Order: sequence, then structure tokens, then C-alpha cells
Amino acid sequence: MKVQIDFHKPMSVYFIGIGGVSMSGLAELLFTRGFSVSGSDAKESSYTRHLEELGIHVVYGQRAEHIVPGIDLVVYTAAIHPDNPEFAAAKATGLPLMDRATLLGQIMSHYPNAIAVSGTHGKTTTTAMLSCIYLNAALDPTITLGGTLPEIDSNLRIGASGHFIMEACEYTNSFHHFRPTTALVLNVEADHLDFFSGIKQIRESFTTFLGLLPKDGLLVINGEIPDYQALYAGLPVRAVTYGLAGGPFDYMAEDIRFDEAGHGSYTLSIRGKSAGRIELGVVGRHNISNSLAAIAAALEYRPVPEAAADTDLVAADAAASPYLTSAGLPPANPITLSEIASALKSFHGTDRRFQNKGIRKGVTVIDDYAHHPTEVTATLASARQGNYHQIWCVFQPHTYSRTRLLLNDFAEALSHADKVVLTDIYAAREADPGDISSADLLAKLTERGVEAYYFKNFEEIENFLIHNCTNGDLLITMGAGDVVNIGENFLQL
Repeated sequence: MKVQIDFHKPMSVYFIGIGGVSMSGLAELLFTRGFSVSGSDAKESSYTRHLEELGIHVVYGQRAEHIVPGIDLVVYTAAIHPDNPEFAAAKATGLPLMDRATLLGQIMSHYPNAIAVSGTHGKTTTTAMLSCIYLNAALDPTITLGGTLPEIDSNLRIGASGHFIMEACEYTNSFHHFRPTTALVLNVEADHLDFFSGIKQIRESFTTFLGLLPKDGLLVINGEIPDYQALYAGLPVRAVTYGLAGGPFDYMAEDIRFDEAGHGSYTLSIRGKSAGRIELGVVGRHNISNSLAAIAAALEYRPVPEAAADTDLVAADAAASPYLTSAGLPPANPITLSEIASALKSFHGTDRRFQNKGIRKGVTVIDDYAHHPTEVTATLASARQGNYHQIWCVFQPHTYSRTRLLLNDFAEALSHADKVVLTDIYAAREADPGDISSADLLAKLTERGVEAYYFKNFEEIENFLIHNCTNGDLLITMGAGDVVNIGENFLQL
């Protein structure tokens, strides 16, 4: 039986894996809309405790008896398999089942301005930047992202307006279920190769996603993506480009500078016209690119008048896009450049994105979520902007498939650190295939002349760092697993 979420007709929804970052946010959103919400998770966490404090019933462990009469819909994630006892019980009793991505897409359909930020990397930071811009402009957005945003002290904000800002991940083609009116494409690179066969299939997946945009939809795309036009060729969308190199693009950064801490600033150019100076509160050249995407999405948004709903908006948008008003904005835009500039200057990043964790005996500890070679390179380039004696990178490879298929790329990326310490591979959703380990990455780094070490447990790594990091060094813990614990423990030793 197919179920359609309707905010005007609340129902009883049960979440399998309710403690996940995205699932907990969706559970809370439905709960605030009057839905009866409950769910299970493997263990207690800050997310489950928050849900319980709201009044949502959470059980720990997943058992068939949790699927009780009165539940109208069961929501699950891609990590839940058919043999899961709750999933199997729901199916056996004929309850409607819906995956997380489909639920998110149905929720998006309730918002006239639904912004989906996609790309191989940079999604969380760019979503956070755009969210801060909307918050600074007092537009009261609903926000869901894959990290904690300090400005809202959460990964979720529930607003009362028609603005919805979210991340859109390509893994398992989950973003094919979404219903955006605006889409951002930050980059398209080889990743999630345990699901995709290669870059050709990944590009096809992004094209399918962009095909979900309505004919009056806005596409903000990085013009530095190879053959980027082919991703949306033939689609009736209004495409706006941005970029740092090449071009010309609609939105560009000129006269780029960095302060001694690595924070970037630049002159914003919109379709060849200078629009003023932008200063960032985050580090790195990659974040200049992310900020351009957020700026373009904010400035190019234009509410569609109800009277024009049935007209050919594509032609109208094409005619309007080359010019700006006297204020430097596209017509009818509710966000000003000054609101954008102040929001970006005060934005200092999200949890686990070049996050300063503290200093111990002169050693600065940074934590970063980077787990793809491009991200690793960008993070280490940001670190080079600072005045540090040595850069130590404690890297935790994430998934066996990614490590095996991008082994040489990881070795190249990590070679930008002065010294590298490797943990065991974080398995995440995979089983150990027995044909790849961190020892293989160590060998590749050694071949490149990089001083690198590999330890099988965190305690050995922490002891090694205590005896080898010195005053003036930068220690970066890097990866999408639990490597953050090493830096936090280091600070306490």
C-alpha cells in the first residue's frame, strides 16, 4: 500500500534506526507537525536522548514485538536489511514501508522553495552556509544537514516558512526520491564505488537527479566540473554557474587572499560586475568555492508570483538572468548582499569540518570529516595556510571498497602532510573482504618517501603522539568514523 505524507493528516510513524542523524531530524519534524512518532535504535545516543526529551518513545534493540497495532507507516534506512526483525514483522503484517529518502522527498513537496545541496563533497558546509544566510535574512527556514550547526546547536531546525534547505546525497541514488525546486551541484567525482560502477554511472545519477527539477527550477552548478553542461543538457532549468578557475562563470571570486589563520576573502564578481568584498570565517580555498555556490543560490532565488504559475517561466528566467537591479540583486530577491556578507563572515563551520578541538602543550588539535582524496587534499591545503611547525595527519580510512579503489589517490593526498599516522580501516556498512588494509596504504606512502606509521588501536596512536608531537605542531584527526576520539583523548592526556 502506497502512503503519502500529508501535513494536514497526521498519522502514526515508526522509525527503524531513529537515532541516525537524518532519521532523528525527520522524526522530530513529523512530531512537531502533530504526527505520533516512535522508533528504535541499537543504542542510546545524544540524538535519541533529545527525541525522548521531546516526548518521542524510543526503544533500544530491534525486535518484532515493537511493531504493534496502531502504527500506520514504518520508515527505514538503506542500512536496514530485509532480515531485520522489525522490517520483517512490518512486512508480514502488511504495514506500509517507506525508505528514508522517499519520506524526505515527500516532506520536501510541502515547501515551495526546496533547496537540495548535492555533490561528492562539501555538502554539509555549503548547506550550513546557505542556512546561515537565510537565518540572517530572517526567512525562518527549515534546515536539515549532516552535521551540527552551531548557530542552531543542532542538525535540524524547524521553521514556519516555505523555505527548506537540505543535503542531497547520491549514495544508493537516494536523491532520486527528492523533490527540489533548487539544486546545487558542487562537484561530481568517483566515490561510493561499492555502489556505483564508476564515474560514468555517477554522472548519470546526477543527471537523473537534476531531471527532478521543475521547469521553473534553479540549478546552481560548479563550472569547473568536467563537461558540466552535459549533466543537464536538454533539461528545462535555469542554470547558473560559479567557479574559481576558468570560466567566465556567472559567479566568480577575484583577488583571493588569505589571512594568517587561512581564512579566505575575495571580491565577488557577478556576471562580470564587481559586487563587493566577501570575507569568510572558515579556512581554505575549497570553502571559497562553497561560498560562491551558497551566494549564487541565495541571490538567484526569486519567488514565483501565483499569477505567473502557468506561464513559460523558462523564457522569462533566461531574459532576466543577465542583469541585476540597482542594488546588485536579481529582481524580487528577498536577500541582500549585506545580509549574505555578514552571515559568511560570522560562519565558523560545522561540527567535524576543520573544527578546532583545543591545544595541548603548544600542539593545536583539529578534527575534520574528510574521507575522500579530494577532501583530504583540501583540508591539508587549508592547514598549510597556518603557521605551524609540522603537520601531523591521523587518518582513518573509511570503508574497504573506497580505500582499495582510491588507494593511490589517498597516498597522493596524504603526502601533503609532514607526518601521517594510520588507523585500521573503519568498516562502516561493509564486511572485511580480506584483500585491503591500512598496511597497503602505509606501503604506498612509504614508496613516496612520506614518514608514515600504522597502529592497530587508538591507545597506541595516542601514546605515540604524546611522545612525538611538539610545541608548534598541528595535529589533524581525519576521517568519517570515530577517529575524532584520538584527538579528544590526546587533549586530556
